[in-house]
Amino acid sequence: GTDIGSQKDRVVAEEEWLRKWETGSIWFHKERGHPLLQKYLDVLLNGRSGLRIFFPLCGKAVEMKWLADMGHSVVGVEVSEKALKEFFAEHSLPYCEEPVPEISGAKKLETTSGNIALYCCNIYDLSSSIVGKFDGVWDRGALVAVNPCDRQRYVSLMITLMEKNSSYLLVTVSYDPNKHKGPPFYVPESEIKSLFGNHCEIKCLQKVNDFSDKHRQWGLDYFLEVLYILKF
Repeated sequence: GTDIGSQKDRVVAEEEWLRKWETGSIWFHKERGHPLLQKYLDVLLNGRSGLRIFFPLCGKAVEMKWLADMGHSVVGVEVSEKALKEFFAEHSLPYCEEPVPEISGAKKLETTSGNIALYCCNIYDLSSSIVGKFDGVWDRGALVAVNPCDRQRYVSLMITLMEKNSSYLLVTVSYDPNKHKGPPFYVPESEIKSLFGNHCEIKCLQKVNDFSDKHRQWGLDYFLEVLYILKF
């Protein structure tokens, strides 16, 4: 259905996300990387090498290291500095830190080899003049984490960051939004089409049953991950 229930008014403050990282309640982090990215990586890369790939709301996603090791250049953004520092520590990656002149209080943490650059700031403070444009995006846990009232703003920003002929792998989640307040928020396919439809071609690649004990504790009886490829 297209009804997102009472979720449309739900707002999660930045402090709440910071607190999740501080307290280690990061159930959304996947230690071994995401099986859907591994399975559909070729669809994202489309036979190309040396791409610039963006990870919105990246946390400490292990796939950033994986893609950088394949010769791609990775850029991420995350509000929690703790998450970013854990990423570098867990992969034993030397990095340097510098301020981002255009954004008050923001930092850029970059590997000394320069292939991974992670911005510690609010994603809405970024623009293509700061981070450039991207050939690929891995959006898992980003669109589903932004407040429903900010979705249009988020998508408008993402569209400005896409190169011509770029690919965007998007993972959303599907469950009964009347039984769980989110995040992750339920984003119906109709909304993906209304948000992105005028800018790219949208194809649903796979729906995966991801139901677990955690979702049962949330009061849900089903939980799906839905993977789309958006071609710009």
